[in-house]
Amino acid sequence: MSDIWLNFAAAFGLGLAGAGHCLGMCGGVVAALSFATPVDSQAARWKLNLGYNLGRVASYSVMGGFVATLADLLPTAGLPLARTLAGLLLIAMGLYLANWWRGLLWLERGGQWLWRRLKPLGDRCLPLDSFPKAVGVGMVWGWLPCGLVYAALGFALAQANGLHGALVMTAFGLGTLPALIVGGLLASRLKSLLANRRIRTLFAVAYLLFGAWILIGAWYHHIAHQSHSPEDHSQHFDIDLDSVHQHH
Repeated sequence: MSDIWLNFAAAFGLGLAGAGHCLGMCGGVVAALSFATPVDSQAARWKLNLGYNLGRVASYSVMGGFVATLADLLPTAGLPLARTLAGLLLIAMGLYLANWWRGLLWLERGGQWLWRRLKPLGDRCLPLDSFPKAVGVGMVWGWLPCGLVYAALGFALAQANGLHGALVMTAFGLGTLPALIVGGLLASRLKSLLANRRIRTLFAVAYLLFGAWILIGAWYHHIAHQSHSPEDHSQHFDIDLDSVHQHH
């Protein structure tokens, strides 16, 4: 499996592992939107729920493409710093899931500034009586301040490629779908399962290990690149020329 597909699989796993957080953050939103849906047909509700989630994933993709494009514009020396940020965000998410450190809440509070300006756009789509409206609401709610999304964006940032960043966030969004789609039907069972300390700790450790892997990989490749830089080769070449002149 290539690194690209491995990254997509990892991003999908991040979404799955954050199921408990998704239910806590967006499960109530989905339930509220269901009550705001003036349809009696169960099939119609599923269709609108699908539209909402498609819009949400689309917003994630836009975010991922944007931050990864910014990283791509950085000079080469700045890439390890971007990947370091990605690793630290994933570690922070792991600590958050395990209830060992809640510092990620500060980042969520920082996102409230943008959210307060975007939320009225979603309100205009209510009531949800059509598929386009459901997609529109989902696209707005995708910007809801969420530590899990920010951690995934850190991973997208590490791609340093706009297309890859967008696809990584798409994979992440798809990973969150099972929790939110079935959440309305099996919310109580899922919440009790995901509230289990052992399961939360398992997911937390997965985030911690993944963040550490990104940190180590970022600086390992940076150091390896520096040791094989053209400047080093030129210096060795100059030394070899000096030794030749001294010999003659």
